[in-house]
Amino acid sequence: MAVKLRLRRMGKKRQPIYKLVAADVRSPRDGRFIEAIGIYNPKSNPAMIDIKEDRALYWLGVGAQPTDTVRNLFSKKGIMLKNDLSKRGVDEAQVEAKVEEFKKAGEAKDAAAGKKAEEKAKKAEQEAKAVKDAEVKAAKEAEKAAKEAEALAAKEAAAKAAAEEAVVEEVVEDAAEVKDAASEETKPEEKAE
Repeated sequence: MAVKLRLRRMGKKRQPIYKLVAADVRSPRDGRFIEAIGIYNPKSNPAMIDIKEDRALYWLGVGAQPTDTVRNLFSKKGIMLKNDLSKRGVDEAQVEAKVEEFKKAGEAKDAAAGKKAEEKAKKAEQEAKAVKDAEVKAAKEAEKAAKEAEALAAKEAAAKAAAEEAVVEEVVEDAAEVKDAASEETKPEEKAE
């Protein structure tokens, strides 16, 4: 019977938690398994990986093949390194020393990545603040421009009304002059009669 070390999906929708299992190749992903050897939660920050190292090494020792993802998880935990060194016949003390060195290097790398992520988050926060300030400034400028446009429109409306009033007065004066002129013309005719 061929055995694979693989992930078995558990958890809710959009909140997966995986159980690392040793299962027969022919069984479905979430189906029957032989033994559970760990848990992997990719949603936590950083991702939680809890593996029974001795059982993982046992299954690797008897020929179980890990899937790509499980192989990556084992590599992060140093299990693949430990398995490889033990296959080569290296002393147990040297194996432990190399695994500890590997884990320290991984922790340093994770710390650097965490620091970089914090800097990136801080930079993103500053950019968001700058964008928000720019939006507030633009809104104030737009409000100021709207007020100026409204004042200008009111001024133009007043000027237009004054111009129309002046035209109306002019027309009234012209009409009055025409009327006076007409009445003067009609008066001498009346006198002549």
